[in-house]
This record gives sequence, C-alpha cells and structure tokens, in this order.
Amino acid sequence: MRQQWVLVALAVFLVLACIACNSAPGRPGPHSQVIPPSDVMDFEILYAGNCAGCHGHNGKGGAAIGLGDPIFLAIADDNMIRSAASNGIPGTPMPAFARSAGGMLTDRQIDAIAGGIRSWAKPAAFRGAILPSYIAVSPGDPDHGAEVYVTFCSACHGPGGRGGEKASSIVDGSYLALVSDQDLRTTVIVGRPDLGAPDWRNNVPGRPMSGKDISDVVAWLAAQRPQFPGQPYSSPYVTSRRE
Repeated sequence: MRQQWVLVALAVFLVLACIACNSAPGRPGPHSQVIPPSDVMDFEILYAGNCAGCHGHNGKGGAAIGLGDPIFLAIADDNMIRSAASNGIPGTPMPAFARSAGGMLTDRQIDAIAGGIRSWAKPAAFRGAILPSYIAVSPGDPDHGAEVYVTFCSACHGPGGRGGEKASSIVDGSYLALVSDQDLRTTVIVGRPDLGAPDWRNNVPGRPMSGKDISDVVAWLAAQRPQFPGQPYSSPYVTSRRE
C-alpha cells in the first residue's frame, strides 16, 4: 500500500514539475516557433523583404518603378510579372529571386508575390481604353525618335535629354547602363508619378503618344547608351589644366 502511495506521489511530482517547466521564464510560447524562411507565404512579408527596397512600400515606387501603378498592371501580364520576379532582368539591377535562377524563394513564394502584386490592379480604370503594348511590336526609328523627344520630353528633360529645370538627364551613360530598353519603354508609358513624370497620355495635353512614338523615342534613347559605361565625362577644366 505504501508503495502505491509512493508511486502516486511521484506521478504528482512529475506532473507539477512539467507544469513548472512549461511556465518557466524564457521558455518559448506555443506561438513563438520560428517558421522556416521557405514556408513564409504571406505576401506582405515577402514583398517587404524582397521588393519594397526598390519598388517602394505598397508598390508606390522608389528607386524602381511602382509595381502598384494601375497603368503598369494594365499593360504587364501575369507571366511577365512572374518571370521578372523569378529570373530578374539581365543587364539591370533587378536580380533573380527564384531558387531555380540562383535566388532564395520557392516557386510557391514567387506565385504569392506575383499574385499579391496583381491584386493591386484596377482593370475598370482602363476599360475600353487603347493601351500601348508592353513589348515593342517592331523596332523603333531613332531618327524619328529624336523628333518625338523634342515634342514630348524636352520640356522637362532639356535639350538633347541632358537635363532641365524640371527633370534630370536621361542620356547620362551611367543611367542608361542600368536600364534595359524595356525599362525605358515601361517608364515612357507608365511615367513616374512618384517623381512627377507624366504617363504617355499627358506629356502634351490632349495629345497622347502613339505606339510608334513610344518605340521611336526608346530607340533614340537606347542609341545614346555608351559602349563602355562609366567613362568620365570630358571637362574643359581638366583639359585646361593639362595644357
């Protein structure tokens, strides 16, 4: 009989000890377990950690175009958004995020990001409107693009694209080395509302740019891209000192 009481007392002691351990200071709570990075599927978390640094909070724009811009989402389809997130954009600072391309995100996480970005779209805003093609239908004409630039862009970016009172240079070699032709086209169409740059409809009031205008001015800009970017500019001051 005494042995039974000893066993009961021991069992009670073990139960109390377990309860005490579970409530010990510093012990992780039931909801404090660390989730493996590959299991994070929340769009807000994924966007903040991988996209917001360049594309801005809630896709409103930063160093790169705002992914939440309604015009961008109206011309860029799901495959384009998913491909850019997965594989990056070669020749630009946009890196690849998918594991299959050397990044750290799973395919399911890429889908979560693409789906979250697409959820910002407002299709009703452009219903019935004729939107420019996201990708150029045919190569542009840089000679005509120079004329297009004067008409639609020079008021802000100055003569020859070298900068004006309202906007900076868009023929700077370092800038052109960091953007692809597609980046240029997207910016011409979408604008940069976060920087005060209008979209393709509002450079000249009442006169939107045609698809050919867009392709041609992009071809003109691309023609200004230096073969070897990063070379110092020539300077009369430096020349005079050498003389």
